[in-house]
Formats: sequence, C-alpha cells, structure tokens
Amino acid sequence: MASAKEIRRKIASIKNTWKITKAMELISTVKMKKAQDSVMAKKNFVMEILKIFLKIEDALINFPIFSYWKWNKTLAVVITSNKWLCWWYNVGVMKKVNFYMKSTNEEIDFVTVWKKAANFVSRTGNNLIADFSHDFTDNIQPIFTKRISKLLRDEFLSGKYNKVVVFYSHFLNTIKQIPISKEFMPISSKDIKEYLSTIANQFYDIDSEIEKSTKTESFYKVEPSKEELAEHIIPIILDMMFFDLLLESKASEHSSRMIAMKNAKDNAKKIADNLTLKYNKARQSIITKEVSEITAWVESLKD
Repeated sequence: MASAKEIRRKIASIKNTWKITKAMELISTVKMKKAQDSVMAKKNFVMEILKIFLKIEDALINFPIFSYWKWNKTLAVVITSNKWLCWWYNVGVMKKVNFYMKSTNEEIDFVTVWKKAANFVSRTGNNLIADFSHDFTDNIQPIFTKRISKLLRDEFLSGKYNKVVVFYSHFLNTIKQIPISKEFMPISSKDIKEYLSTIANQFYDIDSEIEKSTKTESFYKVEPSKEELAEHIIPIILDMMFFDLLLESKASEHSSRMIAMKNAKDNAKKIADNLTLKYNKARQSIITKEVSEITAWVESLKD
C-alpha cells in the first residue's frame, strides 16, 4: 500500500487536473455560445437578402453555379479543429471522409480548414490543393471566410470539378453533433431560398415583411437587370452559407470539448475522492499503529 505522503501528492496532482479541466470546460462553453450568437448578428442582413433574392429568383434558371459539369471529379472541403481534446469531433469528420471516398470512388482534391484536417489529408496521401489551417482563430470573421468560398466558386466555375462537398460536424445541440457531408455546389435556387427563409423565420414574420417591401416598390425603380444583380447577390449568399458552416463546425468543436472536459473533470473528482479515502485509511492505520506502540510501551513500564 502506498504511503500517506505519496497518496497526498497524488491527490494534489489530481486536484490540479480538476481545476484545469474545469477552466477548459468553462472556456469552451463561452466560445460555443459566442458561435451560436453569431446567427443573431446577421438577422437583418438575411431578411434584406431574402427580399432581393425573391425578386431575382425567376432570372436564375441558367445561372452557372446551379449547373453540373461533365467531369467526374470532386472538390472536398474538410473542416476540423486546430487541437485535440474535443472527444470524437475530429475523428468523426475523418471517418465521414473515408466512408465517402470508399463508397463513391470519385477522384477527389482537397481543401482543408484547420490543422487536423491538413494532417489527415497529408497522412492519407490525398491531393491537397489549398490549406487554410493558419488563417483562422476561434474568432471567425466573414472577411477571412470569403477567401475560401471565393476559391471554391472559382474552382467549380472553371469546370474542373463536378461538385464541391463540405465535410464538417453538424451542430444539433450541446450534447449531440453529427459529422456530415454537404454538397455545397452546385446549388439550386430552392436550396438558397430555404436557407435564407430558415434563418429569417427565427426572427421575422416573412410574409408580413415581404408584403411591406412590395408596397414600397411602387416608389422607385431598381437597376441594373435581374441577371446583373444575381452576379453580385449569389456570391454574397454563398459566402454567408460557408461562413455559417464554419460557425456551426466551431460550435460543434467547442461543445465536444466542453463535454470532454466535463467528463475529465468528473473523473478527476472521483479519483481524488477515492485517493482521499485511501489517504484517510493510511493515516488512520499509522495513527492506530502509533497508539498501539505507545500503549505497549506504557504497559512495559508498568512491568
């Protein structure tokens, strides 16, 4: 049995681990909430974009971003994290990529976001055409994500790829996140309308807002043409959609890390409690032994 001194040292070490994991859990909780709250910041913008989109929707039939190309080649975007300690978050996304490659047999080029994705693509020997691992922190800004979405649009519209697929972790709630593959391009006008409506519905009565907008239209004429307007509006919407995927991925990461740190904290507390019990038993054993020795010594004096 370990000495009381050794057990006391282990208890101190475990308690330090408990403090660290508790702090990391709290940090992840705050960061997860921040990623979720980012949706609120763009509610007005989304509503206005939806109004414009509904006016130009009938002119989008032959828009290039809605068309499949003839090549059987895919551009895959893999979004993970820069660090581990987030339970199965990264592993789940990587497994999803492996399953997709085995089940489709498509020729795939990769774009990676954050270090674990880049390491995964490099380790598996796949073709990496762009890596954005060092471009982002936890504080994701739209101005930086535009670089990635623009690259994806340019590569797709060049005709080299039949589609663009994004692999990331879909945030359901703080307990559950699901790794999925989402076809990002080509996209349909129906998909865009559904995306904008889903966000706007959380904050507005869409029918009422559109009715107000329609009444105002009689006071002015909009230029340029719907087709020219679409050339500017659709890229903005795609930028926003990709930005949302990154935010959702970050929320999933922080949620996974929060749960992992909570489990580690709870385990540390259990270990510390067990060690404390052992320490008390060891100390009681020492005290009992010392009392016995003193009693024996007193009895020997009487003799």
